[in-house]
Amino acid sequence: MLTPKQQELLSFIHDRLEEGGVSPSFEEMKDALDLRSKSGIHRLINALEERGFIRRLPNRARALEVLKLPDAMHRAPVPPVALAAKAAAPIPIAANDVLEIPLHGRIAAGVPIEAMEGQTMLSVPAALLGSGDHYALEVSGDSMVEAGILDGDFALIQRTDVAREGQIVVALIDDNEATLKYFRRDGARVRLDPANPAYEPQVYDPRQVRIQGKLAGLLRRYN
Repeated sequence: MLTPKQQELLSFIHDRLEEGGVSPSFEEMKDALDLRSKSGIHRLINALEERGFIRRLPNRARALEVLKLPDAMHRAPVPPVALAAKAAAPIPIAANDVLEIPLHGRIAAGVPIEAMEGQTMLSVPAALLGSGDHYALEVSGDSMVEAGILDGDFALIQRTDVAREGQIVVALIDDNEATLKYFRRDGARVRLDPANPAYEPQVYDPRQVRIQGKLAGLLRRYN
């Protein structure tokens, strides 16, 4: 049985999915439920996930899926809907903890640009990160907008040098320029796909491409 706040949040997420297929941000959920901080939203989402009403989808920014609705809502279960949302990961017990991770310059979500190393640190809610070593890159460009990744967002990257088909990765091209794209195999070659029809896929010899991490989450600033 859900608490009133848990049911209210589930209903809000479900209604937003039904309206436009886009998940509400944590800020929007906080405002809708009239809560003082987003840590309360993290706890409610964790509770809904533990009870099997929602789940987080792996390797997508802030991806949520509504699995079922309580009988009290008098609605039939809805099919899974993939959203531009946080990548799934084991959630720390203290969901409102904040971690400091390195911010390494800007990453292109369009034509590859140099990913600059830096010593700046970014404060990130621990609930957005899973296990492993992470860093952040500021997104530049709009080629991943249909994956919910916008210009000016902070991409939270888990360090890895391997990638699976369909993952969003940081790919270093010719040891010089980096880009944020979907990773695909195209025969014997590597294809880096945008999430915007205005951009063409980028196809490379595997020797030109080095994986530097995969997308683990996303932070967005609202001005």
